[in-house]
Amino acid sequence: MILRLFFVKDEFTQCYEEKKSKFIAYIMPYDDFDDVMQRLKKEHPKARHHVYAYRYLNEFDQIVENCSDDGEPKGTSGKPSLNVLSGHEIINSAVIIVRYFGGIKLGTGGLVRAYSDAVNLVIENSKLYTYKKLEKMTIQLDYSILSKVEYILNQFGIQISNKEFTNSVILTLSLSLEQKKSLENQLPREVEILNNK
Repeated sequence: MILRLFFVKDEFTQCYEEKKSKFIAYIMPYDDFDDVMQRLKKEHPKARHHVYAYRYLNEFDQIVENCSDDGEPKGTSGKPSLNVLSGHEIINSAVIIVRYFGGIKLGTGGLVRAYSDAVNLVIENSKLYTYKKLEKMTIQLDYSILSKVEYILNQFGIQISNKEFTNSVILTLSLSLEQKKSLENQLPREVEILNNK
């Protein structure tokens, strides 16, 4: 049984309040994590904590996870936030929770709940996409049929990750297994498939 994995393509934010403390949760693509963290530290200089958690797939298809309590009591914020990401099967995404202290201590259980609720809230209000493992495929074709082939690729929503123009055109494609099967039936006969990993 293959798990369905999800990710975000855009940044979303939600604010959760608990006993006058504000927890502003942001979710974003993992690649944007560093930039968003720098921006939020500038936007919220008075915030007590910038807690984060992220999960992404490395080149070996292993899930890499990390989190930080950023000064909150150990295990009360980063780990619960990471657990929520994990529970929703979210990868290639990061959450940052900006906390403003409202003057009332929440205690460790209260903090765990508040951070978990803030992350759940932002996930529920964001657009999630289903992750599909992409394969690489390289095809070679004549210049004369390039526009026709590009049209076909476009119809299937297949990304061209690289184009080489020599005596002929070599296209490197990123596509899912389903797209690959459909494409092989649609490509003109003159198109040569060079590698089919």
